Amino acid sequence: MIPLLDTHQHLVYRNEANYSWTKDIPPLATEDFTVDSYISLTKDLGIGGTLFMETGVDDPDYQKEAHFIKSLMDDNKNGIKGLILSIRPEEDDNFDSWLEETLSMGVSGFRRILHVMPDDTSKSAVFRNNVKKIGNAGKPFDICYLPTQLKIAVDFAKVCDDMHLVLNHCGVPSIAAGEIDQWGKDIKELSQLPNVICKLSGLMAYCAPGTSSLETIKPYVDHVLNCFGADRIVWGSDWPVVNLGKGIQEWIKVTREILSNLSKSEAESIGYLNAQNIYKVNL
Repeated sequence: MIPLLDTHQHLVYRNEANYSWTKDIPPLATEDFTVDSYISLTKDLGIGGTLFMETGVDDPDYQKEAHFIKSLMDDNKNGIKGLILSIRPEEDDNFDSWLEETLSMGVSGFRRILHVMPDDTSKSAVFRNNVKKIGNAGKPFDICYLPTQLKIAVDFAKVCDDMHLVLNHCGVPSIAAGEIDQWGKDIKELSQLPNVICKLSGLMAYCAPGTSSLETIKPYVDHVLNCFGADRIVWGSDWPVVNLGKGIQEWIKVTREILSNLSKSEAESIGYLNAQNIYKVNL
């Protein structure tokens, strides 16, 4: 069984931080989603390790979240190989100090969720120059745009062309609405920029309720594979948001079906090798 390096493991500890974005999403609104729960759900399913992905905590808590999850990573039994932490490139105040602090923590990468921000956020010179500092430090930057914002992503990626940019969730296609044409064109354009990596994640959550399956997402997966190729795709669970589909176990099963139709080297690249190279971690 090819090991999977999960590059998108969210964790929710409500005693440690506030997660206002979950309040209107019943499957996520009240529970904790802990590393112990993740380990239990994925037992014997071939997860070789995880990268914690910042969980979109309320603004006052993002640094607190980072330090708490670092304490979990320091316990090897938790299987956390690296941290993708929240950062605020749109703000010059404290950006440099937080970048330096997280680099000293051994951060693997950074993310700023952009689909909840005004479209102009990643267009500003301050934002772009600060992201370039992340690249100069040798770290990748995860980008999260809505499908209606993918042309903004193209412009941003062209400016930050000396670093890895990891497009979360295949650009968040509107699978439930059956919208694929414009998304497909924009994904093709993004894929022509060699610094952009596509993260195979999130798709089950974008299906209409009860319809998540390989058959439902296959046109989107096939397009991403055709555009980016196996050498520029990484895998992520998007747990616990994947519960908006049928859960992480279903997504891992579907993932293995997808990988089974590829060569061994292609499957290994998507499953863990690309992520090891981009985020500089080892299983």
